[in-house]
Amino acid sequence: QPQLVESGGGLVQPGGSLRLSCTISGFTLDHSYIGWFRQVPGKEREGVSCISSSHGSTHYTDSVKGRFTISGDNAKNTVYLQMNSLKPEDTARYYCAADIVRIHTLQAICVQPRLMDYWGQGIQVTVSS
Repeated sequence: QPQLVESGGGLVQPGGSLRLSCTISGFTLDHSYIGWFRQVPGKEREGVSCISSSHGSTHYTDSVKGRFTISGDNAKNTVYLQMNSLKPEDTARYYCAADIVRIHTLQAICVQPRLMDYWGQGIQVTVSS
């Protein structure tokens, strides 16, 4: 059974950095798209960044471009989200998710969370002074 486990969240001051990790099992990075999504109470879940390790391609939502970097380590079965210059509006519960069918484009799955097949439990990121 595919599983995803997030780690690395927490409380950070504005302007600070955090690195989230998503460790997968039951499938491989080479045969999946992995995405990071976030959600705040009362709002829809939104795509933050997605990666295709096999194609070496990435996608970012406009609000995090230049601040966040997604990367994958196939040997560790882990995808990372390095978040720099964090802002209070980045506060949310962050989820990683996998698309193992890959019939849609990377950009499509990154803007439509309902297309993802498996989800982690999520981890809280709070940016506050």
